[in-house]
Amino acid sequence: MAQAGPIGLLAVGLAAALGAAAGLKAGIVRYKAALVMSITGMFLSPFGVWFSHRLDSRWLSVLFAIILFFVAYRTFHQAKNHSTDNEGSQIEKLTCVQYANSSQFVWTTRCIRTLAITGGIAGLLSGLLGVGSGFVVVPALQRYTDLAIQSVIATSLAVITLVSLTGVLFSSATSHIDWAVAIPFCAGALTGMAIGKLMCSRLFSRVQLLTGFAALSTVAAAGMVAKLFV
Repeated sequence: MAQAGPIGLLAVGLAAALGAAAGLKAGIVRYKAALVMSITGMFLSPFGVWFSHRLDSRWLSVLFAIILFFVAYRTFHQAKNHSTDNEGSQIEKLTCVQYANSSQFVWTTRCIRTLAITGGIAGLLSGLLGVGSGFVVVPALQRYTDLAIQSVIATSLAVITLVSLTGVLFSSATSHIDWAVAIPFCAGALTGMAIGKLMCSRLFSRVQLLTGFAALSTVAAAGMVAKLFV
């Protein structure tokens, strides 16, 4: 896990950079919010990498599987309730709200604190497990802000890019990255993201995408648990 993590983080970071660049071009990245989350995430990501080299791989695998199961549960729940969500009833839960005639947030202490904590958790888990921080950032932005889903995803990709870069740089400075494995893996991730963007915009509805992702997370988590006992 400690050796595989940085390679996965590099692949995720490069793929996220492509998506973030497209979001910046379209003007849907909330870059100030992304910077707030990235600062705490970049600070804690090296600690995650440091811990990953000192924890038993079996425990890291168990933690990863638990997180995947939790993500799958939340995603299934989101897909089930997608068509019946009442946005008006969620207003009181929002901590970061945009100005009525602008895409900029009304910056409050509560908003900054929420984004900073979200970024810190995302960065720590990214460094520890070598995964993108989207499974933390996206649900948080959906729950605590009034951003449209396109802006949520684009902003999340910007955070993933910056946090992943920090984790990869720290890993390369403190340990060896197998570039013979990393380079083709990253090429596959970049190709997969390009194909995925075409598929999600032309072939599948949002509910189908959420359900498919939840199913894939469940299978991956079950596979990791099964591997521990083989």
